[in-house]
Amino acid sequence: MTEILMKAASFVAIIAMGYWLRRAGFFKESDFGLLSKIVLKITLPAAIVTNFSKIELDPSMLGLALPGFLGGAFLILLALALNAHKSRDSRAFDILNLSGYNIGNFTMPFAQGFLGPMGVAATSLFDTGNAFVCLGGSYSLAVIAKGEKGGFSVRNIVRTMLRSVPFDTYLFMTILSLLHWRLPECVVNFSGIVGGANSFMAMLMIGVGFKVSGSRSQTGRIVKTLGIRYGVSAALAAVYMFLLPIGLEYRQALVILAFSPIASSSPAYTGLIEGDVGLASAINSLSIVISLVLITGALLLML
Repeated sequence: MTEILMKAASFVAIIAMGYWLRRAGFFKESDFGLLSKIVLKITLPAAIVTNFSKIELDPSMLGLALPGFLGGAFLILLALALNAHKSRDSRAFDILNLSGYNIGNFTMPFAQGFLGPMGVAATSLFDTGNAFVCLGGSYSLAVIAKGEKGGFSVRNIVRTMLRSVPFDTYLFMTILSLLHWRLPECVVNFSGIVGGANSFMAMLMIGVGFKVSGSRSQTGRIVKTLGIRYGVSAALAAVYMFLLPIGLEYRQALVILAFSPIASSSPAYTGLIEGDVGLASAINSLSIVISLVLITGALLLML
């Protein structure tokens, strides 16, 4: 228990350090983009390569991508149901800001720190399914819900995913693992050094980008959105832990994944549909705080 609390406290301290360094002027808001590129295009792919190289991937594990997709799809359907008699803007906003999981920037460091290579592999496969939702699927559906031109396009979703370095790395390493092919030892050693920085860089990036900009008049909307999101998360976590007929290490990974924050891409996509970016940013940032508490609590109960 002490070790879990100390690691979780370290993650919180790094986030706080990034936040206060930005407030002190050491980082600018624009630096978030640079840090995000380093995490998504360098340290996270390296961490995926390293952890996949440590395991033997069984084909049956591919099914772990399904909860990542179905969890996001269910939240999209819930957003449509809750806004059936509301404005198109409200419907499109909830599609984007209820669904999707922030795995690479947030939950992956927890998997690295607490669950080991098998947990990281399960997390990576879950995120592969999640990518279909948060890397274009939810945005395409939000565009349709708002009644704008363009509509749903599978081609655009696939094109967006294939431009994602983490997704390409997931795909590449999954294929290698299933074929039982190994990367040269020098490559794995290099990726181990680079990937070892992922937890620090991801949490620092979150701190630099942390911002609550929603107005007080929007408090009710924020509470409602987060209440629905984490109510569903708790139900899914219970299903994963107690009902799925899979190994304990996989169920533990799925529980912390269920409590992941809302996808970090949601505020950006909200801006693209001319939605309330301030409200989306507030919801997104507060979901990080809530997820920190819930994931730490879940780890204390499970490990």
